[in-house]
Amino acid sequence: MVERVVVKSYRDLEVYQLAFEVAVEIHRMSMGLPKYELYEVGSQIRRSAKSVPANIAEGFGRRRYGNEYVHFLTMALASCDETRVHLDMLHATGNLNAEAHEVLSERCSSLGKQLNRFLQAVVEQHVEPYR
Repeated sequence: MVERVVVKSYRDLEVYQLAFEVAVEIHRMSMGLPKYELYEVGSQIRRSAKSVPANIAEGFGRRRYGNEYVHFLTMALASCDETRVHLDMLHATGNLNAEAHEVLSERCSSLGKQLNRFLQAVVEQHVEPYR
């Protein structure tokens, strides 16, 4: 028999916890960027990284409506991908060293994989197949 875990809050979701941690890491990294990047790419990467846990939370709040839950989780996944593009751009332009780029990229990659698995589980549980 499979035991179901009751999730009372989005904060109980492992994927949310990881997304929040990654967003904080990205925020801290971005505050050390050169001033000319701090307000351009720095602002954009902070917004995309923080959008991931925010969309997970908003989707969780609409979890009774399967299609909306899937929509917000899809937006979270897209924001995770956007964050990786900004990390790559910062590295390519010499504003993020190789070590920091590798660590943060791997964190985003792990988050993306976990988020994708979570999204697939939600789709299987909530969304009616097309007929």
